[in-house]
Amino acid sequence: MVMPKFGWRLLLALSSAPSFLLLLFYAATPESPRFLCTKGRITEAVEVLEKMARLNNVQLPAGRLVSEKNIELDEVSESATLLTDDKEKDDIKDDEGSNFGGFKSVSKLLSPKLMRATLLLWMAFFGNAFSYYGIVLLTSELSNGNRICAKQEVESVHSNNSSLYKNVFISSFAEIPGSFLSAMVVDRFGRKLSMASMLFTSCVFLFPLIFSQTDILTRISLFGARLCISASFTIVYIYAPEIYPTSVRTTGIGIASSVGRIGGILCPLVAVALVHNCQQTTAILLFELVVFLSGVAVMFFPFETKGCRLNDNEADLN
Repeated sequence: MVMPKFGWRLLLALSSAPSFLLLLFYAATPESPRFLCTKGRITEAVEVLEKMARLNNVQLPAGRLVSEKNIELDEVSESATLLTDDKEKDDIKDDEGSNFGGFKSVSKLLSPKLMRATLLLWMAFFGNAFSYYGIVLLTSELSNGNRICAKQEVESVHSNNSSLYKNVFISSFAEIPGSFLSAMVVDRFGRKLSMASMLFTSCVFLFPLIFSQTDILTRISLFGARLCISASFTIVYIYAPEIYPTSVRTTGIGIASSVGRIGGILCPLVAVALVHNCQQTTAILLFELVVFLSGVAVMFFPFETKGCRLNDNEADLN
């Protein structure tokens, strides 16, 4: 409704406005009890837990809340008299240096116990982002009947033919069943099998696009591929926090997401550019290869996290 008549600026403004509504939830959002414990704010952590229990109509377990930080401080204070002044200074320097600039967390991601999972997760994020945004872009490139190649013709059609926006609008509905599908399979079949099956099924939907097809088959193929990639993208964001211990969880997810954004950046520069140069077959084969390798990477993840609790440190990883 907006883009063909009013352009990108109004569309961007209208799309961004609802995000400001999230600020209304700031005051009502409780702080993380784990964060409060690590800061020594035990009383506040207990208050948050009591509110959570009250809202869920359950009782907190009997006992006293004890944080790992307090335990570590108690152990240090008990053994402090056994340490010499020189050893205390050395320990303090080592502890300060290990956390400098967050390099300790990054180095843990590539430690022997996490390296395999980290590298495979990077590949999965890259493939999901590359193919997801590529399918979105291909919708406007392949859904019109003329299979436009010349750059000038592409620009004229994109600016004047509102049917392109209708096609994108229709394909966007694939996100809805994709979200429902991921919710139905992720706990029933597990993270690995669910992700891999979605990625390999996406390859099946993309395959007909290698050859010249009718408009209706093109729409069906793009709709099915986007549905599966959307489901896979949702599941990888569920799986990623579960494979890392608490100490490096946000760092691991952040770096993996950044690798995925690199895939999103390269997609239009490589794959869509091939379509503009009348190399549709090569472009689709590239998408097929990236999606297939992402599915293979998922199958080689070191462990399944379905039904498992979150780990606090590397020693807990199984």
